[in-house]
Amino acid sequence: MDDGRVWPPADRGEPDQDLPPSARWYGTPTAPPRRLPRWAATLLISVLALLTAGAVVTVAALAVLGGPDEPAETVAVSDGLAGVTYPLPPGWRQGVLAPVTGFTTVATNQDLAIVMIRPGDEVEPSGLRAELVELTELYSRLLLHGDKVDVVKDEAITVNGRAGHTRALHAEYRDVVNRPAYLRVTLLTTSSGGSVVILGLAHPDTPQSRADLDLITSGVR
Repeated sequence: MDDGRVWPPADRGEPDQDLPPSARWYGTPTAPPRRLPRWAATLLISVLALLTAGAVVTVAALAVLGGPDEPAETVAVSDGLAGVTYPLPPGWRQGVLAPVTGFTTVATNQDLAIVMIRPGDEVEPSGLRAELVELTELYSRLLLHGDKVDVVKDEAITVNGRAGHTRALHAEYRDVVNRPAYLRVTLLTTSSGGSVVILGLAHPDTPQSRADLDLITSGVR
Protein backbone atom coordinates (compact mmCIF):
# COMPACT_ATOMS: atom_id res chain seq x y z
CA MET A 1 0.00 0.00 0.00
CA ASP A 2 1.30 3.45 -0.96
CA ASP A 3 1.40 5.56 2.23
CA GLY A 4 3.24 8.51 0.64
CA ARG A 5 6.67 7.68 2.06
CA VAL A 6 9.73 7.75 -0.23
CA TRP A 7 12.00 4.68 -0.43
CA PRO A 8 14.87 4.57 0.20
CA PRO A 9 14.70 7.17 2.99
CA ALA A 10 16.43 10.48 2.37
CA ASP A 11 19.95 10.90 3.81
CA ARG A 12 19.61 12.36 7.30
CA GLY A 13 23.35 12.84 7.82
CA GLU A 14 23.65 9.58 9.79
CA PRO A 15 26.89 7.55 9.64
CA ASP A 16 27.15 4.80 7.05
CA GLN A 17 25.45 1.80 8.59
CA ASP A 18 27.72 -0.54 6.63
CA LEU A 19 30.74 0.60 8.68
CA PRO A 20 31.57 -1.12 11.99
CA PRO A 21 30.90 0.85 15.18
CA SER A 22 34.58 1.66 15.63
CA ALA A 23 34.73 3.20 12.16
CA ARG A 24 31.59 5.25 12.76
CA TRP A 25 33.13 6.68 15.93
CA TYR A 26 36.75 7.07 14.86
CA GLY A 27 36.73 7.07 11.05
CA THR A 28 37.56 4.47 8.45
CA PRO A 29 40.52 2.17 9.08
CA THR A 30 43.92 3.16 7.73
CA ALA A 31 46.69 1.03 6.30
CA PRO A 32 49.15 -0.35 8.87
CA PRO A 33 52.58 1.35 9.11
CA ARG A 34 55.66 -0.01 7.33
CA ARG A 35 57.14 -2.99 9.20
CA LEU A 36 60.49 -2.40 10.94
CA PRO A 37 63.35 -4.91 11.07
CA ARG A 38 63.01 -7.13 14.13
CA TRP A 39 66.12 -5.84 15.87
CA ALA A 40 65.23 -2.23 15.08
CA ALA A 41 61.74 -2.66 16.50
CA THR A 42 63.24 -4.24 19.63
CA LEU A 43 65.58 -1.25 19.92
CA LEU A 44 62.70 1.20 19.68
CA ILE A 45 60.61 -0.67 22.26
CA SER A 46 63.56 -0.90 24.65
CA VAL A 47 64.35 2.80 24.45
CA LEU A 48 60.71 3.80 24.82
CA ALA A 49 60.44 1.63 27.92
CA LEU A 50 63.42 3.41 29.44
CA LEU A 51 61.98 6.78 28.52
CA THR A 52 59.08 6.16 30.88
CA ALA A 53 61.64 5.80 33.66
CA GLY A 54 63.16 9.21 32.88
CA ALA A 55 66.04 8.34 30.56
CA VAL A 56 67.83 11.39 29.18
CA VAL A 57 68.10 10.09 25.61
CA THR A 58 64.87 10.18 23.65
CA VAL A 59 63.72 8.53 20.48
CA ALA A 60 62.69 10.78 17.60
CA ALA A 61 61.72 8.03 15.15
CA LEU A 62 63.16 4.81 13.88
CA ALA A 63 62.94 5.97 10.29
CA VAL A 64 66.63 5.45 9.57
CA LEU A 65 66.09 4.75 5.90
CA GLY A 66 63.49 7.49 5.58
CA GLY A 67 60.88 5.75 3.45
CA PRO A 68 59.96 2.69 1.43
CA ASP A 69 62.41 3.50 -1.37
CA GLU A 70 66.06 2.59 -0.81
CA PRO A 71 68.23 5.73 -0.85
CA ALA A 72 71.14 5.89 -3.26
CA GLU A 73 74.40 4.46 -1.95
CA THR A 74 76.81 7.13 -0.75
CA VAL A 75 80.59 6.98 -0.43
CA ALA A 76 80.92 9.47 2.41
CA VAL A 77 78.71 11.46 4.76
CA SER A 78 79.22 15.11 5.63
CA ASP A 79 77.93 16.20 9.05
CA GLY A 80 77.96 20.00 9.12
CA LEU A 81 76.69 20.28 12.69
CA ALA A 82 79.33 17.93 14.08
CA GLY A 83 81.93 19.42 11.75
CA VAL A 84 83.13 16.09 10.32
CA THR A 85 82.93 13.86 7.28
CA TYR A 86 83.27 10.08 7.38
CA PRO A 87 83.47 7.28 4.81
CA LEU A 88 80.94 4.49 4.31
CA PRO A 89 82.03 0.92 3.54
CA PRO A 90 80.44 -0.94 0.61
CA GLY A 91 76.80 -1.79 1.32
CA TRP A 92 76.31 1.09 3.76
CA ARG A 93 73.88 3.92 3.09
CA GLN A 94 73.20 7.26 4.70
CA GLY A 95 69.92 7.47 6.59
CA VAL A 96 67.54 10.38 7.03
CA LEU A 97 66.77 10.49 10.74
CA ALA A 98 68.74 8.94 13.59
CA PRO A 99 66.68 6.84 16.03
CA VAL A 100 68.16 8.67 19.03
CA THR A 101 67.71 12.42 19.33
CA GLY A 102 70.80 14.58 19.38
CA PHE A 103 72.59 12.60 16.70
CA THR A 104 72.85 14.62 13.53
CA THR A 105 73.74 11.98 10.91
CA VAL A 106 73.16 8.25 10.63
CA ALA A 107 74.23 5.45 8.31
CA THR A 108 73.20 1.79 8.18
CA ASN A 109 74.24 -1.51 6.70
CA GLN A 110 70.75 -2.91 6.08
CA ASP A 111 69.55 -4.15 9.49
CA LEU A 112 72.98 -5.45 10.56
CA ALA A 113 74.71 -2.33 11.88
CA ILE A 114 74.21 1.37 12.44
CA VAL A 115 76.47 4.39 13.02
CA MET A 116 75.31 7.69 14.49
CA ILE A 117 77.34 10.88 14.96
CA ARG A 118 76.62 14.07 16.89
CA PRO A 119 78.47 17.08 18.28
CA GLY A 120 79.53 16.58 21.89
CA ASP A 121 80.25 18.82 24.86
CA GLU A 122 83.47 20.71 25.42
CA VAL A 123 85.99 18.39 27.04
CA GLU A 124 89.69 18.57 27.86
CA PRO A 125 91.90 15.85 26.38
CA SER A 126 92.69 14.67 29.90
CA GLY A 127 88.98 14.16 30.57
CA LEU A 128 88.13 12.22 27.40
CA ARG A 129 88.11 8.76 28.95
CA ALA A 130 86.00 9.73 31.98
CA GLU A 131 83.43 11.40 29.73
CA LEU A 132 83.46 8.44 27.34
CA VAL A 133 82.92 5.88 30.10
CA GLU A 134 79.76 7.71 31.16
CA LEU A 135 78.49 7.86 27.58
CA THR A 136 79.20 4.18 26.98
CA GLU A 137 77.39 3.14 30.13
CA LEU A 138 74.40 5.27 29.16
CA TYR A 139 74.13 3.87 25.64
CA SER A 140 74.72 0.35 26.91
CA ARG A 141 71.73 0.64 29.23
CA LEU A 142 69.59 2.08 26.45
CA LEU A 143 70.59 -0.11 23.54
CA LEU A 144 72.15 -3.39 24.65
CA HIS A 145 70.27 -4.81 27.66
CA GLY A 146 72.75 -7.68 27.66
CA ASP A 147 72.65 -10.43 30.26
CA LYS A 148 76.45 -10.45 30.10
CA VAL A 149 78.39 -7.38 28.89
CA ASP A 150 82.18 -7.33 28.53
CA VAL A 151 84.51 -4.45 27.71
CA VAL A 152 86.52 -5.57 24.66
CA LYS A 153 88.27 -2.28 23.84
CA ASP A 154 89.25 0.76 25.91
CA GLU A 155 92.07 2.84 24.48
CA ALA A 156 93.25 6.32 23.58
CA ILE A 157 93.34 7.00 19.84
CA THR A 158 94.29 9.72 17.40
CA VAL A 159 92.15 10.08 14.28
CA ASN A 160 93.48 12.40 11.58
CA GLY A 161 95.02 14.72 14.16
CA ARG A 162 92.07 14.55 16.58
CA ALA A 163 92.82 13.24 20.06
CA GLY A 164 90.21 10.82 21.29
CA HIS A 165 89.23 7.71 23.21
CA THR A 166 87.23 4.68 22.14
CA ARG A 167 85.44 2.02 24.15
CA ALA A 168 83.65 -1.10 22.88
CA LEU A 169 81.31 -3.60 24.55
CA HIS A 170 80.25 -7.14 23.62
CA ALA A 171 76.83 -8.21 24.91
CA GLU A 172 75.42 -11.73 25.16
CA TYR A 173 71.86 -12.85 25.92
CA ARG A 174 70.46 -15.90 27.68
CA ASP A 175 67.51 -16.31 25.31
CA VAL A 176 67.87 -18.20 22.04
CA VAL A 177 66.53 -15.34 19.88
CA ASN A 178 69.06 -12.55 20.41
CA ARG A 179 72.52 -13.09 18.99
CA PRO A 180 75.51 -11.27 20.56
CA ALA A 181 75.66 -7.50 19.96
CA TYR A 182 78.54 -5.05 19.71
CA LEU A 183 78.53 -1.42 20.83
CA ARG A 184 81.40 0.98 20.18
CA VAL A 185 81.45 4.60 21.35
CA THR A 186 84.22 7.02 20.40
CA LEU A 187 84.82 10.58 21.60
CA LEU A 188 87.06 12.86 19.52
CA THR A 189 88.20 16.41 20.24
CA THR A 190 87.73 19.26 17.77
CA SER A 191 89.87 22.29 17.00
CA SER A 192 87.20 24.55 18.53
CA GLY A 193 87.44 22.85 21.93
CA GLY A 194 84.30 20.76 21.54
CA SER A 195 83.99 17.08 20.77
CA VAL A 196 82.36 14.59 18.42
CA VAL A 197 80.51 11.46 19.56
CA ILE A 198 80.55 8.40 17.28
CA LEU A 199 78.23 5.54 18.20
CA GLY A 200 78.31 2.23 16.35
CA LEU A 201 76.01 -0.71 17.02
CA ALA A 202 76.14 -4.12 15.34
CA HIS A 203 73.62 -6.92 15.84
CA PRO A 204 74.77 -9.59 15.43
CA ASP A 205 78.37 -8.99 16.43
CA THR A 206 80.50 -10.14 13.48
CA PRO A 207 84.11 -9.52 12.40
CA GLN A 208 82.85 -7.76 9.25
CA SER A 209 80.65 -5.36 11.21
CA ARG A 210 83.51 -4.57 13.57
CA ALA A 211 85.80 -3.91 10.60
CA ASP A 212 83.19 -1.59 9.07
CA LEU A 213 82.85 0.37 12.30
CA ASP A 214 86.66 0.60 12.55
CA LEU A 215 86.84 1.96 8.99
CA ILE A 216 84.19 4.60 9.65
CA THR A 217 85.77 5.72 12.92
CA SER A 218 89.32 5.86 11.57
CA GLY A 219 88.12 7.79 8.50
CA VAL A 220 86.53 10.69 10.38
CA ARG A 221 87.95 14.01 9.19
